[in-house]
Amino acid sequence: MNSKFALIAFFSAASTFALGQTAWAMGEDTTKPPEETKTSTECKDGKVWDKDKKECVDPKKSGLDDDTLFKAARELAYAGQYENSLKVLDAVRDQNSARILNYRGYSNRKAGRMELGMAYYKRALQADENYILARSYMGQALVEQGRTEEAKVQLLEIRDRGGENTWAYRALLQSLGGVRQY
Repeated sequence: MNSKFALIAFFSAASTFALGQTAWAMGEDTTKPPEETKTSTECKDGKVWDKDKKECVDPKKSGLDDDTLFKAARELAYAGQYENSLKVLDAVRDQNSARILNYRGYSNRKAGRMELGMAYYKRALQADENYILARSYMGQALVEQGRTEEAKVQLLEIRDRGGENTWAYRALLQSLGGVRQY
């Protein structure tokens, strides 16, 4: 009897861990745009706001960690400062991270370099096939290109990877006209 409870507890813990890993693989909290900071309102030429120094700094010389740089690049991309976002992404140490590759795709696509953006989305998915935000952005790009059947494949991939109740799924579904056809 005790071993049965231990087994149940083990599988419950394993499921919780796996669920947490899946949520992380799905990407950052993408339910809302990033918070606006001095990075997007005051800093120029791809510089980022350093809270400790209380000034705009060159991201390559700043010593800021990858997470801080990623957040700054995401903020700049959402503010429509795609070239500045790419400059900040250049300073990130882990250039093979799915989230970095994904935002390179996003910034390039939004800056009008669709094919380059698509190449980065593909690289992001090679780095982490469960990174559903890259699937959503890639799907949205496919819709922009009139390739709706391929976009629907990405929608199904998001769903099948447990992302049906996420912003990534809803955003792509909306791009497809809001109608599920599977």
